[in-house]
Amino acid sequence: MGGGVPGGERPQAPAVRAWLDAHQTDAASPALHVVPPEETGMIPEGAERLPVPLTEEELERVRRAAATDQVAAVEKELLSYRDSEEGRDALLHKALAAGLPAHRIVELSGVDPAALPTAHRS
Repeated sequence: MGGGVPGGERPQAPAVRAWLDAHQTDAASPALHVVPPEETGMIPEGAERLPVPLTEEELERVRRAAATDQVAAVEKELLSYRDSEEGRDALLHKALAAGLPAHRIVELSGVDPAALPTAHRS
């Protein structure tokens, strides 16, 4: 597996650790980098790639660990947005400007994809 997750986020679920053991991969190895599915482009060409069966909670931790501070802050705002519509348009623009893909904004905020600013829909 290649790629990078700042902070070295490692899967902790017993099932994932057993899966890694079955593939003779040390979960503590500095050569192991876990990336979310949407970031597989980060994996260097020629690196071994193993699809790790992460739980939803672990996948969210991996995503947060891989996100820049700006992206992580906007993602946190989007999650809290689910309970409020105040400032929705400004937050959607902010998320897009921070580089969050439209599908991730929809996933975090629960907003209808049609509500995203037209110039940035994917």
